[in-house]
Amino acid sequence: MTEQIYLGIDIGAESGRLMAGRWDGRRMILEELHRFPNPVVAVAGTLRWDLLRLWNDIQHALALAARRFGGAIVSIGIDTWALDYVLMSESDELLGLPFCYRDPRTIGMMDVAFSKVSRPEIFAETGLQFMEINTLYQLMAAKRRSPELLKLAETFLMIPDWLNWCLTGEKAVEFTNATTTQFFNPIKRMWATDLLHRLGLPTHFLPRVIEPGTRLGVLTPSVRERTGLGPVPVVAPATHDTGSAVAGVPTELSGKPGWAYISSGTWSLMGIETSQPALSPWAEVLNLTNEGGIEGTWRVLKNIMGLWLVQQCKRSFDAAGERFDYGQLTLLAGEVPALTWLIDPDDPRFLAPVDMPEAIRSFCRERGQPVPETADQFVRCCLDSLALKYAHVLGLLEEVASSRINVIHIVGGGSKNALLNQLTANACDRTVVAGPTEATVLGNLLVQAKAAGELKSLAELRAAVRASSELQTFEPDPATRSVWTEARERFAKLLPAR
Repeated sequence: MTEQIYLGIDIGAESGRLMAGRWDGRRMILEELHRFPNPVVAVAGTLRWDLLRLWNDIQHALALAARRFGGAIVSIGIDTWALDYVLMSESDELLGLPFCYRDPRTIGMMDVAFSKVSRPEIFAETGLQFMEINTLYQLMAAKRRSPELLKLAETFLMIPDWLNWCLTGEKAVEFTNATTTQFFNPIKRMWATDLLHRLGLPTHFLPRVIEPGTRLGVLTPSVRERTGLGPVPVVAPATHDTGSAVAGVPTELSGKPGWAYISSGTWSLMGIETSQPALSPWAEVLNLTNEGGIEGTWRVLKNIMGLWLVQQCKRSFDAAGERFDYGQLTLLAGEVPALTWLIDPDDPRFLAPVDMPEAIRSFCRERGQPVPETADQFVRCCLDSLALKYAHVLGLLEEVASSRINVIHIVGGGSKNALLNQLTANACDRTVVAGPTEATVLGNLLVQAKAAGELKSLAELRAAVRASSELQTFEPDPATRSVWTEARERFAKLLPAR
């Protein structure tokens, strides 16, 4: 067959890259063409994203792809993180610098919302877990901080949707990202405008919602001129990176129970795939979330702080002159005693601390635990605690699913951490299948291939993931089962009451 090249732009909270996928009819062979930073910018006491820099890097990356692949490029797709948004004026000017979800302006906004609409009502209307960083509370903070911008705004777009507008001129929000805002109704499959009205927020600027796999259009003339590409189609994959990552889970059980996933990176997103959202009052008590997937699926999951803990510890170690790479830190952590220092990874103090090691020390002191002091101890604390949090969330998911989960798929960058994979198998007492590392990009590219007619179903897409990936299996160590049972009991006492 003629060589087919799909381009996937994948942007996370630390960096972005352009990946090319060579489709041979059975598997997708990946090649990284360009990587670029995506730093949060501190401005006047706030945290912002530099979208113009991102857009410039994307155009540069596409120019590289044009020189390498030319007319073999079938389509382009973008995925990014969720929650954050841009506002545009009537003349399509960007209104303000978009905030990062870690900016503290949303602190207290949930209580403001609950004073107008009760927590159970918000969950029944949206099915989303309650986090102060959700887009809903960002809009409420915007109304308090910058009401003039809301009045001027004519278009609301999530970050990947704004980048798609830059590429094509089309304004739309893709479904998987819309479902993360906490103002999208999963039953009606439309914006929860009544909820927004009750909260005193505008709705006129909300655009149409499109399904993953939708062809948005072709590159604009100005982008073609800048990059050297022709009128290449732009397809919206699951634009929420977790949506693409879960599409890239290599399970053979699509549409069946018995498996869970952890999309492991800066955040750990742990959940199950279902055909319907879980909207019961008990799901609200458990603070589970319902995010849209591809082919009518739903991701019932929990957000867990993830390897952000280790990333921010490393940042502090680097600043103090203790420079290790992540591989070294993991090896060192594997040599220290297990389960000595434990934290709740989702304690609010870990969301955006000035000094992560000091935040960990303060948690341990408050709970009467030993306090880590060295780099290896801090990293071991983070990894043990993440594994135990996964075990805790596994129990919640099994409650909601009313069935046992036998296999946990760990995908994303965190799947390379063999120590964390084994700790997860031990803590959960379940088989762990690690890989692919590039699940997000594979999901992005294979949804594009499906849109082009190369694949007919989610099951076929996941068969292509398996054919394109190297996987590793981790089994729980029976010799440590009693140790982990005791640790789970000790860990449960560190968590807030339901």
